[in-house]
Amino acid sequence: MKSKLILLVLAMMVSVATFAQKDELKTLKKIYAKEKTSDADIAEYKATLSKAETLVVSSTEDDKVYFGFYKAMSPVLELNLVMSKPENITNAGLILNYLTVENVNQLVVNLNATLAFEKKSGKQVYTKKIEETITSFKPMLVNFAVALANESKFKEAAVILHSIFELDKKDTEKLYYAASYAVNSKDYVLALQYYQELKALNYTGEGIIYYATNKESQKEESFNSKQERDIYVKGGTHEKPRDENIPSKRPEIFKNIALILVELGKSDEAKAAIQEARKESPEDVSLIITESDVYLKANDMVTYKRLISEALEKNPNNADLVFNLGVISYNNKEFVDAEKYYLKAIEINSKYTNAYLNLAILKLDSEKSLIEKMNKLGTSPAEMKKYDVLKKQREDVYKSAIPYLEKVTELDSENVEAIKTLIGVYNALEMTDKAKPLKEKLKK
Repeated sequence: MKSKLILLVLAMMVSVATFAQKDELKTLKKIYAKEKTSDADIAEYKATLSKAETLVVSSTEDDKVYFGFYKAMSPVLELNLVMSKPENITNAGLILNYLTVENVNQLVVNLNATLAFEKKSGKQVYTKKIEETITSFKPMLVNFAVALANESKFKEAAVILHSIFELDKKDTEKLYYAASYAVNSKDYVLALQYYQELKALNYTGEGIIYYATNKESQKEESFNSKQERDIYVKGGTHEKPRDENIPSKRPEIFKNIALILVELGKSDEAKAAIQEARKESPEDVSLIITESDVYLKANDMVTYKRLISEALEKNPNNADLVFNLGVISYNNKEFVDAEKYYLKAIEINSKYTNAYLNLAILKLDSEKSLIEKMNKLGTSPAEMKKYDVLKKQREDVYKSAIPYLEKVTELDSENVEAIKTLIGVYNALEMTDKAKPLKEKLKK
Protein backbone atom coordinates (compact mmCIF):
# COMPACT_ATOMS: atom_id res chain seq x y z
CA MET A 1 0.00 0.00 0.00
CA LYS A 2 2.83 2.36 0.92
CA SER A 3 4.71 1.69 -2.33
CA LYS A 4 1.56 2.36 -4.36
CA LEU A 5 1.17 5.69 -2.54
CA ILE A 6 4.77 6.67 -3.37
CA LEU A 7 4.24 5.80 -7.03
CA LEU A 8 1.05 7.86 -7.08
CA VAL A 9 2.84 10.87 -5.56
CA LEU A 10 5.66 10.54 -8.10
CA ALA A 11 3.17 10.32 -10.95
CA MET A 12 1.42 13.42 -9.67
CA MET A 13 4.75 15.27 -9.44
CA VAL A 14 5.63 14.33 -13.04
CA SER A 15 2.17 15.36 -14.16
CA VAL A 16 2.46 18.74 -12.40
CA ALA A 17 5.91 19.32 -13.95
CA THR A 18 4.56 18.43 -17.39
CA PHE A 19 1.66 20.83 -17.06
CA ALA A 20 4.02 23.51 -15.75
CA GLN A 21 6.41 23.20 -18.67
CA LYS A 22 3.49 23.24 -21.13
CA ASP A 23 2.24 26.44 -19.48
CA GLU A 24 5.69 27.99 -19.72
CA LEU A 25 5.99 27.08 -23.41
CA LYS A 26 2.50 28.48 -24.05
CA THR A 27 3.55 31.76 -22.41
CA LEU A 28 6.69 31.93 -24.55
CA LYS A 29 4.70 31.17 -27.68
CA LYS A 30 2.11 33.83 -26.83
CA ILE A 31 4.72 36.56 -26.26
CA TYR A 32 6.72 35.53 -29.33
CA ALA A 33 3.59 35.73 -31.49
CA LYS A 34 2.93 39.36 -30.54
CA GLU A 35 3.39 41.84 -33.35
CA LYS A 36 4.70 44.41 -30.87
CA THR A 37 6.26 43.61 -27.54
CA SER A 38 6.67 45.83 -24.50
CA ASP A 39 9.39 45.99 -21.86
CA ALA A 40 7.06 44.02 -19.58
CA ASP A 41 6.63 41.34 -22.25
CA ILE A 42 10.36 40.90 -22.64
CA ALA A 43 10.86 40.76 -18.87
CA GLU A 44 8.18 38.06 -18.62
CA TYR A 45 9.65 36.21 -21.61
CA LYS A 46 13.11 36.06 -20.02
CA ALA A 47 11.73 35.04 -16.63
CA THR A 48 9.68 32.28 -18.26
CA LEU A 49 12.77 30.98 -20.06
CA SER A 50 14.55 30.67 -16.71
CA LYS A 51 11.62 28.75 -15.19
CA ALA A 52 11.23 26.42 -18.16
CA GLU A 53 14.91 25.57 -18.58
CA THR A 54 15.03 22.88 -15.90
CA LEU A 55 11.56 21.57 -16.77
CA VAL A 56 12.29 20.70 -20.41
CA VAL A 57 15.38 18.63 -19.64
CA SER A 58 13.32 15.44 -19.30
CA SER A 59 10.60 16.48 -21.73
CA THR A 60 9.71 15.39 -25.27
CA GLU A 61 11.79 16.20 -28.37
CA ASP A 62 9.37 18.84 -29.63
CA ASP A 63 9.34 20.65 -26.27
CA LYS A 64 13.15 20.72 -26.25
CA VAL A 65 13.33 21.95 -29.85
CA TYR A 66 10.83 24.76 -29.34
CA PHE A 67 12.32 25.79 -26.01
CA GLY A 68 15.70 26.05 -27.76
CA PHE A 69 14.02 28.13 -30.47
CA TYR A 70 12.40 30.54 -27.99
CA LYS A 71 15.63 30.88 -26.03
CA ALA A 72 17.69 31.60 -29.17
CA MET A 73 15.16 34.22 -30.27
CA SER A 74 15.32 36.09 -26.95
CA PRO A 75 18.15 38.49 -27.98
CA VAL A 76 16.40 39.08 -31.31
CA LEU A 77 13.11 40.03 -29.62
CA GLU A 78 14.98 42.26 -27.20
CA LEU A 79 16.91 43.89 -30.02
CA ASN A 80 13.73 44.48 -32.04
CA LEU A 81 12.11 46.16 -29.04
CA VAL A 82 15.11 48.40 -28.34
CA MET A 83 15.52 49.45 -31.98
CA SER A 84 11.78 50.16 -32.31
CA LYS A 85 12.04 53.01 -29.80
CA PRO A 86 12.32 56.43 -31.51
CA GLU A 87 15.34 57.48 -29.48
CA ASN A 88 17.31 54.41 -30.62
CA ILE A 89 16.53 54.29 -34.35
CA THR A 90 19.77 56.03 -35.34
CA ASN A 91 21.90 54.36 -32.67
CA ALA A 92 23.35 51.44 -34.62
CA GLY A 93 25.90 50.83 -31.86
CA LEU A 94 23.16 49.37 -29.65
CA ILE A 95 23.05 46.33 -31.89
CA LEU A 96 26.40 45.19 -30.50
CA ASN A 97 24.87 45.01 -27.00
CA TYR A 98 22.54 42.23 -28.11
CA LEU A 99 24.45 40.61 -30.95
CA THR A 100 27.34 38.54 -29.69
CA VAL A 101 29.18 35.68 -31.34
CA GLU A 102 27.67 33.28 -28.80
CA ASN A 103 24.13 34.63 -29.34
CA VAL A 104 24.44 34.35 -33.11
CA ASN A 105 25.83 30.83 -32.85
CA GLN A 106 22.93 29.75 -30.61
CA LEU A 107 20.49 31.40 -32.98
CA VAL A 108 21.88 29.51 -35.97
CA VAL A 109 21.98 26.13 -34.16
CA ASN A 110 18.42 26.40 -32.87
CA LEU A 111 16.86 27.88 -36.01
CA ASN A 112 18.35 25.04 -38.05
CA ALA A 113 17.27 22.49 -35.42
CA THR A 114 13.71 23.83 -35.55
CA LEU A 115 13.65 23.78 -39.36
CA ALA A 116 14.95 20.20 -39.38
CA PHE A 117 12.40 19.09 -36.77
CA GLU A 118 9.47 20.68 -38.59
CA LYS A 119 10.59 19.14 -41.87
CA LYS A 120 10.77 15.72 -40.19
CA SER A 121 7.46 16.07 -38.34
CA GLY A 122 5.62 17.64 -41.27
CA LYS A 123 4.22 20.37 -38.98
CA GLN A 124 5.50 23.75 -40.14
CA VAL A 125 4.82 25.92 -37.10
CA TYR A 126 7.71 28.36 -37.48
CA THR A 127 9.37 27.39 -40.78
CA LYS A 128 8.01 30.36 -42.71
CA LYS A 129 8.74 32.73 -39.83
CA ILE A 130 12.31 31.43 -39.55
CA GLU A 131 12.88 31.89 -43.29
CA GLU A 132 11.64 35.48 -43.00
CA THR A 133 13.90 36.02 -39.98
CA ILE A 134 16.93 34.73 -41.88
CA THR A 135 16.18 37.03 -44.85
CA SER A 136 15.73 40.13 -42.69
CA PHE A 137 18.52 39.31 -40.26
CA LYS A 138 21.29 38.46 -42.75
CA PRO A 139 22.20 42.07 -43.67
CA MET A 140 22.49 42.91 -39.97
CA LEU A 141 24.77 39.94 -39.37
CA VAL A 142 26.94 40.90 -42.34
CA ASN A 143 27.29 44.43 -40.94
CA PHE A 144 28.13 42.92 -37.56
CA ALA A 145 30.90 40.82 -39.14
CA VAL A 146 32.30 43.87 -40.96
CA ALA A 147 32.25 45.89 -37.72
CA LEU A 148 34.16 43.13 -35.93
CA ALA A 149 36.72 42.97 -38.73
CA ASN A 150 37.17 46.75 -38.60
CA GLU A 151 38.10 46.30 -34.93
CA SER A 152 40.60 43.60 -35.96
CA LYS A 153 38.43 40.93 -34.31
CA PHE A 154 38.98 38.66 -37.28
CA LYS A 155 38.17 35.33 -35.61
CA GLU A 156 34.84 36.63 -34.35
CA ALA A 157 34.08 38.04 -37.81
CA ALA A 158 34.94 34.66 -39.34
CA VAL A 159 32.60 32.80 -36.98
CA ILE A 160 29.73 35.22 -37.74
CA LEU A 161 30.20 34.83 -41.49
CA HIS A 162 30.28 31.06 -41.10
CA SER A 163 27.04 31.31 -39.10
CA ILE A 164 25.45 33.23 -41.99
CA PHE A 165 26.51 30.40 -44.30
CA GLU A 166 24.99 27.87 -41.88
CA LEU A 167 21.70 29.79 -42.07
CA ASP A 168 21.80 29.97 -45.85
CA LYS A 169 23.86 27.18 -47.42
CA LYS A 170 23.47 28.79 -50.86
CA ASP A 171 25.51 31.79 -49.69
CA THR A 172 28.90 30.08 -50.09
CA GLU A 173 30.60 33.45 -50.58
CA LYS A 174 30.23 34.06 -46.84
CA LEU A 175 32.09 30.81 -46.14
CA TYR A 176 34.90 31.97 -48.44
CA TYR A 177 35.29 35.26 -46.56
CA ALA A 178 34.99 33.44 -43.23
CA ALA A 179 38.05 31.39 -44.22
CA SER A 180 39.95 34.57 -45.17
CA TYR A 181 39.15 36.21 -41.83
CA ALA A 182 40.20 33.06 -39.98
CA VAL A 183 43.60 33.30 -41.73
CA ASN A 184 43.85 36.97 -40.70
CA SER A 185 43.21 35.93 -37.10
CA LYS A 186 46.01 33.32 -37.42
CA ASP A 187 43.55 30.63 -36.30
CA TYR A 188 44.84 28.21 -38.90
CA VAL A 189 42.86 25.23 -37.58
CA LEU A 190 39.61 27.14 -38.08
CA ALA A 191 40.75 28.45 -41.48
CA LEU A 192 41.65 24.93 -42.60
CA GLN A 193 38.18 23.71 -41.57
CA TYR A 194 36.50 26.44 -43.63
CA TYR A 195 38.72 25.96 -46.70
CA GLN A 196 38.12 22.22 -46.62
CA GLU A 197 34.37 22.90 -46.51
CA LEU A 198 34.77 25.11 -49.60
CA LYS A 199 36.77 22.40 -51.33
CA ALA A 200 34.14 19.76 -50.54
CA LEU A 201 31.44 22.06 -51.92
CA ASN A 202 33.43 22.55 -55.17
CA TYR A 203 33.17 26.29 -54.60
CA THR A 204 34.74 28.37 -57.37
CA GLY A 205 33.40 31.89 -56.78
CA GLU A 206 33.29 32.37 -60.55
CA GLY A 207 30.90 34.96 -61.87
CA ILE A 208 30.44 38.22 -63.70
CA ILE A 209 30.36 41.75 -62.26
CA TYR A 210 28.13 44.14 -64.20
CA TYR A 211 29.35 47.73 -64.33
CA ALA A 212 28.04 51.01 -65.72
CA THR A 213 29.13 54.63 -65.25
CA ASN A 214 26.82 57.04 -63.43
CA LYS A 215 26.40 60.02 -65.78
CA GLU A 216 25.95 62.50 -62.94
CA SER A 217 28.88 61.45 -60.71
CA GLN A 218 31.00 59.98 -63.53
CA LYS A 219 31.78 57.07 -61.19
CA GLU A 220 31.56 53.46 -62.23
CA GLU A 221 29.04 51.42 -60.22
CA SER A 222 28.39 47.69 -59.97
CA PHE A 223 24.99 45.99 -60.20
CA ASN A 224 23.58 42.72 -58.90
CA SER A 225 22.59 41.50 -62.36
CA LYS A 226 22.78 42.33 -66.05
CA GLN A 227 19.05 42.99 -66.07
CA GLU A 228 19.34 45.55 -63.24
CA ARG A 229 22.28 47.28 -64.95
CA ASP A 230 20.47 47.39 -68.30
CA ILE A 231 17.43 49.05 -66.71
CA TYR A 232 19.60 51.95 -65.50
CA VAL A 233 21.36 52.24 -68.85
CA LYS A 234 18.05 52.28 -70.73
CA GLY A 235 16.70 54.78 -68.21
CA GLY A 236 19.48 57.17 -69.22
CA THR A 237 21.11 57.57 -65.79
CA HIS A 238 24.07 55.33 -66.64
CA GLU A 239 26.35 54.68 -69.63
CA LYS A 240 29.40 52.68 -70.74
CA PRO A 241 28.20 49.25 -69.59
CA ARG A 242 30.91 46.62 -69.22
CA ASP A 243 31.23 43.12 -67.80
CA GLU A 244 34.13 41.81 -65.73
CA ASN A 245 34.70 38.09 -65.25
CA ILE A 246 35.53 36.86 -61.74
CA PRO A 247 38.13 34.08 -62.07
CA SER A 248 37.82 30.81 -60.17
CA LYS A 249 39.01 30.91 -56.57
CA ARG A 250 39.48 27.14 -56.51
CA PRO A 251 43.28 27.25 -57.14
CA GLU A 252 43.59 29.79 -54.31
CA ILE A 253 41.61 27.52 -51.97
CA PHE A 254 43.85 24.52 -52.76
CA LYS A 255 46.93 26.70 -52.31
CA ASN A 256 45.74 28.06 -48.95
CA ILE A 257 44.99 24.56 -47.68
CA ALA A 258 48.57 23.59 -48.52
CA LEU A 259 50.03 26.74 -46.94
CA ILE A 260 48.03 26.23 -43.74
CA LEU A 261 49.17 22.60 -43.50
CA VAL A 262 52.76 23.85 -43.86
CA GLU A 263 52.13 26.39 -41.11
CA LEU A 264 50.68 23.66 -38.87
CA GLY A 265 53.77 21.52 -39.45
CA LYS A 266 51.87 18.77 -41.30
CA SER A 267 54.51 18.32 -44.00
CA ASP A 268 53.25 15.07 -45.54
CA GLU A 269 49.67 16.36 -45.79
CA ALA A 270 50.99 19.65 -47.17
CA LYS A 271 52.97 17.88 -49.91
CA ALA A 272 49.87 15.92 -50.95
CA ALA A 273 47.74 19.07 -50.89
CA ILE A 274 50.25 20.97 -53.04
CA GLN A 275 50.37 18.18 -55.60
CA GLU A 276 46.58 18.32 -55.78
CA ALA A 277 46.72 22.10 -56.10
CA ARG A 278 49.29 21.94 -58.89
CA LYS A 279 47.04 19.57 -60.84
CA GLU A 280 44.26 22.12 -60.41
CA SER A 281 46.47 25.00 -61.55
CA PRO A 282 49.60 23.67 -63.31
CA GLU A 283 50.87 27.08 -64.47
CA ASP A 284 50.70 28.72 -61.04
CA VAL A 285 54.34 29.47 -60.15
CA SER A 286 53.39 30.41 -56.60
CA LEU A 287 52.36 26.78 -55.96
CA ILE A 288 55.84 25.60 -56.95
CA ILE A 289 57.27 28.14 -54.53
CA THR A 290 54.89 26.94 -51.83
CA GLU A 291 56.02 23.36 -52.44
CA SER A 292 59.65 24.45 -52.30
CA ASP A 293 58.97 26.08 -48.94
CA VAL A 294 57.81 22.73 -47.54
CA TYR A 295 61.09 21.12 -48.57
CA LEU A 296 63.07 24.08 -47.25
CA LYS A 297 61.49 23.62 -43.83
CA ALA A 298 62.26 19.90 -44.07
CA ASN A 299 65.91 20.89 -44.81
CA ASP A 300 65.78 19.05 -48.15
CA MET A 301 67.92 21.55 -50.07
CA VAL A 302 68.30 19.37 -53.16
CA THR A 303 64.55 19.21 -53.80
CA TYR A 304 64.16 22.86 -52.77
CA LYS A 305 66.73 24.00 -55.32
CA ARG A 306 65.17 21.81 -58.03
CA LEU A 307 61.74 23.33 -57.43
CA ILE A 308 63.06 26.90 -57.39
CA SER A 309 64.85 26.20 -60.68
CA GLU A 310 61.58 24.81 -62.08
CA ALA A 311 59.77 27.97 -60.99
CA LEU A 312 62.46 30.08 -62.65
CA GLU A 313 61.94 28.25 -65.94
CA LYS A 314 58.32 29.40 -65.86
CA ASN A 315 59.14 32.88 -64.57
CA PRO A 316 62.78 33.75 -65.32
CA ASN A 317 62.41 37.40 -64.32
CA ASN A 318 61.34 36.71 -60.75
CA ALA A 319 64.04 38.45 -58.68
CA ASP A 320 62.90 36.76 -55.45
CA LEU A 321 63.39 33.29 -56.91
CA VAL A 322 66.85 34.15 -58.21
CA PHE A 323 67.77 35.68 -54.85
CA ASN A 324 66.58 32.54 -53.04
CA LEU A 325 68.85 30.44 -55.24
CA GLY A 326 71.68 32.75 -54.19
CA VAL A 327 70.87 32.15 -50.52
CA ILE A 328 70.80 28.37 -51.03
CA SER A 329 74.10 28.44 -52.88
CA TYR A 330 75.66 30.56 -50.14
CA ASN A 331 74.43 28.18 -47.42
CA ASN A 332 75.91 25.27 -49.40
CA LYS A 333 79.21 27.17 -49.64
CA GLU A 334 78.81 27.47 -53.40
CA PHE A 335 80.04 31.07 -53.32
CA VAL A 336 80.62 31.54 -57.05
CA ASP A 337 77.02 30.51 -57.79
CA ALA A 338 75.74 32.65 -54.91
CA GLU A 339 77.44 35.76 -56.35
CA LYS A 340 76.06 34.94 -59.81
CA TYR A 341 72.46 34.69 -58.50
CA TYR A 342 72.71 37.86 -56.39
CA LEU A 343 74.00 39.82 -59.40
CA LYS A 344 71.23 38.34 -61.55
CA ALA A 345 68.63 39.45 -58.99
CA ILE A 346 70.04 43.00 -59.16
CA GLU A 347 69.99 42.84 -62.95
CA ILE A 348 66.25 42.05 -62.78
CA ASN A 349 65.55 44.56 -60.00
CA SER A 350 68.15 47.28 -59.54
CA LYS A 351 66.62 48.21 -56.16
CA TYR A 352 66.85 44.75 -54.60
CA THR A 353 68.35 45.82 -51.27
CA ASN A 354 68.88 42.34 -49.83
CA ALA A 355 70.84 41.24 -52.89
CA TYR A 356 73.27 44.16 -52.44
CA LEU A 357 73.58 43.42 -48.71
CA ASN A 358 74.22 39.72 -49.28
CA LEU A 359 76.85 40.51 -51.90
CA ALA A 360 78.64 42.70 -49.35
CA ILE A 361 78.45 39.90 -46.77
CA LEU A 362 79.75 37.42 -49.37
CA LYS A 363 82.73 39.68 -50.11
CA LEU A 364 83.51 40.28 -46.43
CA ASP A 365 83.39 36.56 -45.62
CA SER A 366 86.86 36.04 -47.11
CA GLU A 367 88.24 38.45 -44.49
CA LYS A 368 88.07 35.75 -41.81
CA SER A 369 90.60 33.44 -43.45
CA LEU A 370 92.95 36.40 -44.11
CA ILE A 371 92.85 37.46 -40.43
CA GLU A 372 93.57 33.88 -39.33
CA LYS A 373 96.63 33.77 -41.59
CA MET A 374 97.80 37.21 -40.39
CA ASN A 375 97.48 36.19 -36.75
CA LYS A 376 99.65 33.10 -37.28
CA LEU A 377 102.60 35.08 -38.68
CA GLY A 378 105.62 36.00 -36.61
CA THR A 379 107.76 39.16 -36.71
CA SER A 380 110.60 38.05 -38.97
CA PRO A 381 111.27 40.21 -42.08
CA ALA A 382 109.97 37.43 -44.37
CA GLU A 383 106.79 36.97 -42.36
CA MET A 384 106.25 40.75 -42.13
CA LYS A 385 106.33 40.86 -45.96
CA LYS A 386 103.66 38.12 -46.03
CA TYR A 387 101.72 40.15 -43.48
CA ASP A 388 101.76 43.22 -45.74
CA VAL A 389 100.52 41.15 -48.69
CA LEU A 390 97.68 39.74 -46.61
CA LYS A 391 96.87 43.20 -45.25
CA LYS A 392 96.62 44.52 -48.83
CA GLN A 393 94.32 41.63 -49.73
CA ARG A 394 92.20 42.41 -46.70
CA GLU A 395 91.92 46.06 -47.75
CA ASP A 396 90.88 44.94 -51.23
CA VAL A 397 88.13 42.81 -49.65
CA TYR A 398 86.85 45.87 -47.76
CA LYS A 399 86.97 47.99 -50.90
CA SER A 400 85.04 45.36 -52.89
CA ALA A 401 82.22 45.43 -50.29
CA ILE A 402 81.91 49.24 -50.13
CA PRO A 403 79.87 49.79 -53.34
CA TYR A 404 77.28 47.24 -52.24
CA LEU A 405 77.02 48.59 -48.69
CA GLU A 406 76.73 52.16 -49.96
CA LYS A 407 73.96 51.07 -52.31
CA VAL A 408 72.06 49.49 -49.42
CA THR A 409 72.26 52.68 -47.35
CA GLU A 410 71.19 54.67 -50.40
CA LEU A 411 68.12 52.47 -50.98
CA ASP A 412 67.33 51.96 -47.28
CA SER A 413 68.63 54.82 -45.18
CA GLU A 414 67.33 53.17 -41.99
CA ASN A 415 69.15 49.86 -42.44
CA VAL A 416 71.15 49.83 -39.21
CA GLU A 417 73.00 46.59 -40.01
CA ALA A 418 74.35 47.99 -43.28
CA ILE A 419 75.28 51.33 -41.68
CA LYS A 420 77.22 49.67 -38.85
CA THR A 421 79.03 47.36 -41.27
CA LEU A 422 79.92 50.27 -43.56
CA ILE A 423 81.27 52.30 -40.61
CA GLY A 424 83.48 49.33 -39.67
CA VAL A 425 84.80 49.08 -43.23
CA TYR A 426 85.45 52.83 -43.45
CA ASN A 427 87.32 52.75 -40.13
CA ALA A 428 89.43 49.78 -41.23
CA LEU A 429 90.45 51.72 -44.34
CA GLU A 430 90.99 54.90 -42.28
CA MET A 431 88.23 56.67 -44.23
CA THR A 432 87.14 58.65 -41.16
CA ASP A 433 85.65 61.47 -43.23
CA LYS A 434 83.05 59.02 -44.58
CA ALA A 435 82.51 57.19 -41.31
CA LYS A 436 81.77 60.34 -39.27
CA PRO A 437 78.39 61.32 -40.81
CA LEU A 438 77.19 57.71 -40.54
CA LYS A 439 78.11 57.66 -36.86
CA GLU A 440 76.11 60.84 -36.32
CA LYS A 441 73.17 59.27 -38.10
CA LEU A 442 73.27 56.23 -35.81
CA LYS A 443 73.24 58.49 -32.73
CA LYS A 444 70.08 60.21 -34.00
